[in-house]
Amino acid sequence: MLRLSGKSLKEILRSSHISSIPQSLRILLACVSSYETTIVEGNIVKPCKTNMQIRTERKVGRTGVMLVGLGGNNGSTCVAGAIANKLGLTWETKEGTQKANYWGSLIMASTIKLGNDCCGNSVYTPMSNMLPLLKPEDIVWGGWDINGCNLGDAVKRAKVLDYDLQSKLYPYMKEIKPLPSIYFPDFIAANQGDRADNILTGTKQEQMEQIRNDIRDFKANNRLDKVILLWTANTERFSAVEEGVNDTAENLLSSIEMGEAEVSASTVFAVASILEGSTFINGSPQNTFVPGVIELARQKKVFIAGDDFKSGQTRMKTVMVDFLVSAGIKPVSIVSYNHLGNNDGKNLSAPSQFRSKEISKSNVVDDMVASNRILFEEDEQPDHVVVIKYVPCVGDSKRALDEYTSEIFMGGKNTIVMHNTCEDSLLATPIIYDLVILGELCERVTVKKEGEAEWESFHPVLSLLSYMLKAPLVPHGAPVVNALFTQRCAIVNFMRACLGLAPDNHMTLEHRFESTLAALSATENANKKVRLS
Repeated sequence: MLRLSGKSLKEILRSSHISSIPQSLRILLACVSSYETTIVEGNIVKPCKTNMQIRTERKVGRTGVMLVGLGGNNGSTCVAGAIANKLGLTWETKEGTQKANYWGSLIMASTIKLGNDCCGNSVYTPMSNMLPLLKPEDIVWGGWDINGCNLGDAVKRAKVLDYDLQSKLYPYMKEIKPLPSIYFPDFIAANQGDRADNILTGTKQEQMEQIRNDIRDFKANNRLDKVILLWTANTERFSAVEEGVNDTAENLLSSIEMGEAEVSASTVFAVASILEGSTFINGSPQNTFVPGVIELARQKKVFIAGDDFKSGQTRMKTVMVDFLVSAGIKPVSIVSYNHLGNNDGKNLSAPSQFRSKEISKSNVVDDMVASNRILFEEDEQPDHVVVIKYVPCVGDSKRALDEYTSEIFMGGKNTIVMHNTCEDSLLATPIIYDLVILGELCERVTVKKEGEAEWESFHPVLSLLSYMLKAPLVPHGAPVVNALFTQRCAIVNFMRACLGLAPDNHMTLEHRFESTLAALSATENANKKVRLS
């Protein structure tokens, strides 16, 4: 039996190892004594325990989010969704009355198991109740776009939301206009030129300074405590990583000043964001985070996260391959075909931009393959092909077809064929919310290991956000994890740790022995008698 709990944070805190429960205190201080790792040396396995404290700032400051690509399908849908939820809008479709929601958001629409009640039943609570978290409807939205269309008309152009909802949102969105953005034609498809009517001029250095001014003005004008930047603009081609150009922070800053050709628009935005102390999240597949950007983020102690939203076909792939390999089935061929008709598809129809996407979609199974050397030799990989085609007719309703061919018992073959209709922006928008919410939370968390004097923030490369990203950026030397449920467990157990709760596990030993089952049954019967009386 499952039970859903509407527990508030205050109620959750009463039963956890938190030293700062009163509302007047600004800090949650959790003592975690069960952070364990296992070290393997030859044939010897050594459990290793690390004791630490986790400190979480309770106040969620007034937060602004600046989207690069504000007027695109994702950007306009993102702002529209937040406004619709804030106003509690309803609208009519042929299916009947619809109501604004956050379906598809890990944070806003999923639950975490708190534990079991006295009868052994699982108790769940909304993930958004676990900690003080930013809410999408409280965010102040702004940003840039190379097209100057106001967001009311941008929503109409995108054709993502139902017409009745578009009409209700229009009065609230028509006054929101993107700031002029950076346009480097060499980095995106030539077919985007006809949209570029709202662009910055001047040198790369001057454009970067303007972006920094925009961030400062946005923060001041809206009385914000912090600003987060997120790239949801066109996919760029990959930048060449060159010695003396973008290999170090110093060289990258010099290259921007010199106007070097291999510095992309997304990299300029990332540098501007870091210099302003604002977290920067890359939702596209290009290599925005060249070595110089990563070094700069570490120097300035500013968070970065990327790359590429993981929303439809790739999310399904990370589940499917994890299932196959974990079940002892050997996938030998993965063929993925996509066609879509939105502006993202139009941009990806150019070879250089497609190559960026192909790379991010092709590496998503590597960690799962490497986890099973019974099935795969050291240098063995499944055949993996990704195809993307532009078909204007389907608009934002992307079609994804996948074929998984696997070797099974005694030389047999198994083939799974899947068709997935992915409403592109409606899947991506909740992920944008999640990235921003978790990114903001990480800014308020510090840890201190036992015996150490200093509190420490997360590494500037926020790998905790990997669940939402197709090609997760991780700190140098850290493993890349793509398996979806492993990524989700990391987020869940991190939130539990912030409350002093042990990591969740699925042993459920209380249901596997006669003695424990009898004890649970006795408790349940006693509770029934109390209720009846």
